[in-house]
Amino acid sequence: SVNIVAFGNERDGLPEDNQQPSLIQSYLGRSALISQINSSLSASQVGNPVFTEYQACAFGNVRLVVHDFPVWDIFDSDWYTSRSLIGGADIVVIKYSVNDKASFQELKDTYVPMIKKALNHCSVPVIISAVGARKNGVPCTCPLCTSDRRSCVTTSEGVQLAKELGAIYLELHALSDFYIQKYFGGVLEYFMIQSLNQKSSEKMKKKKKMRKCHRVQPPQLEQPEKMPILKGEASHYDADLHNLLCCCQCADVAFYPEDLSTVVEAHKIILCSVSHLFMLLFEVESPTDIRDASIVQMAESLFAVESGDALPPVSHGTSACIPIVRVVVKDSAFCFCLPDILHFIYSGAFQWERLEEDIKKKLKDPEKTEHVLEKVKCILKTPGKLNSTKDCRSHQIKRLYNTSLRLFFNTPILADVIFKIQGATVPAHRAVLVARCEVMAAMFNGNYLEANSILVPVYGVSKDTFLAFLEYLYTDSCCPASILQAMSLLICAEMYQVVRLQHICELYIITQLQSMPSRELASTSLSIVSLLKKAKFHNSDCLSTWLLHFIATNYLIFSQKPEFQDLSVEERNFVEMHRWPSNLYLKQLADYRNYIHSQKCHCAIM
Repeated sequence: SVNIVAFGNERDGLPEDNQQPSLIQSYLGRSALISQINSSLSASQVGNPVFTEYQACAFGNVRLVVHDFPVWDIFDSDWYTSRSLIGGADIVVIKYSVNDKASFQELKDTYVPMIKKALNHCSVPVIISAVGARKNGVPCTCPLCTSDRRSCVTTSEGVQLAKELGAIYLELHALSDFYIQKYFGGVLEYFMIQSLNQKSSEKMKKKKKMRKCHRVQPPQLEQPEKMPILKGEASHYDADLHNLLCCCQCADVAFYPEDLSTVVEAHKIILCSVSHLFMLLFEVESPTDIRDASIVQMAESLFAVESGDALPPVSHGTSACIPIVRVVVKDSAFCFCLPDILHFIYSGAFQWERLEEDIKKKLKDPEKTEHVLEKVKCILKTPGKLNSTKDCRSHQIKRLYNTSLRLFFNTPILADVIFKIQGATVPAHRAVLVARCEVMAAMFNGNYLEANSILVPVYGVSKDTFLAFLEYLYTDSCCPASILQAMSLLICAEMYQVVRLQHICELYIITQLQSMPSRELASTSLSIVSLLKKAKFHNSDCLSTWLLHFIATNYLIFSQKPEFQDLSVEERNFVEMHRWPSNLYLKQLADYRNYIHSQKCHCAIM
């Protein structure tokens, strides 16, 4: 069989373009070497397509499996799964549209480093396909003109990307028979044949070994016991931030209508993470920074920041040390729909159709509905870019949401708490901490000194570990640099009761140990028994159970190390009971050796 994994979207994003078959679908449908094609669509919990799986026959009787990922969300949510996908693939295809410079730049800046890191662990051929005809014609050669370079991806940029990944670069100006079958298909089929030849060679080597006959068969070594499988926990990042709005803890913004009859509370850090307009309103950015007159005009016409003396006080959910910014909403229809708009933003800003329906039901006036929706689009607008409904849909804004919160990580901008650790200070935002960590929610909202303090000391963890912990709270992702750092981060996560981060650290430690060769495992200074003790002490039952099985499975290596003596009696008994190879096999092997020597013949395995 041949496994192909394809990443990226080669479409321009226009409605008529989205109806056209994809590159992979076009190749499978047109190639004379492919038959019996079946496809299935896998979707995420929110209904967005994650990948399409194709199964077909190639070259008559070769099973072909293709996973086509049109979006890169899998790299954001679970890097270990994406690494295993690339490692298990025989061929990797990366595709993009030459007319979508923004997506190409995001691929180059965000995902290429991850792909390179995954490719370090395996040798997989990579094909980069630049799809489409550049719509702005021949690029301008004037050194002062950059319009063409901003709108289209040039050939040199694609070739440079291919060099970084050690890949084959193809330009497909159209999804026609020539480009699909002879050009793209020719290269793909070449790598398919190479993969089949390599697998066939390995299979022949195995058969030759099996054909060696022995007068007396040696004892059969059974496979070690299967280690317990550690299951990850689904992300609840969006739900955490949405719950923050519902409970209004640590709110630092209060919105009022012009008659001051009601109040709606929110958080500056969340609003600024999705909107340059709110950055302007709360003085995170200046009009000079934004350079978009429409955003500046909308901010001035829609909101007015007022002094607190003239407005009603905010009664709940706010610490005394957090100053409240009071904002008057000048547009009555927008103010009436503000709770729904905030729910849309706090839910991840991807349920645009639901927001449209909620505002239609509330206003019951098409003109007012369109008026409010246009203002929401302006709030979500990127400076210098035209508004479009397309930009307010699906994963595009959702990705903007958590990557934008990263901009506020470890910066004093809008920070309302400072952690003091190992003589250094780390700024943070109570709203994010309270939303993502129940222990910190209790600490900042209960009867503790931290609830009314700006400076909060932290003990028991290093600065680097605590920064990695905060980075997870802000971005819902982490990538430890080593097994020891992952264990330190696991201990910090257990201290603050962040269960999903514990599971991520456990999975990282297991993945790294599994990929370690026996020779490296025998010579490493890393103490597995010490890891076991820490995992048990910090209630990491899954990891401690796995480590015991790992020690038992590699018994011949660990039994020779001094740390083996540090195992408790109970642990030693478990390892001896599940050791591999077993005592029975070693006895049978010794008897077989004695027989071979007594017959004065050559041993086939020694």
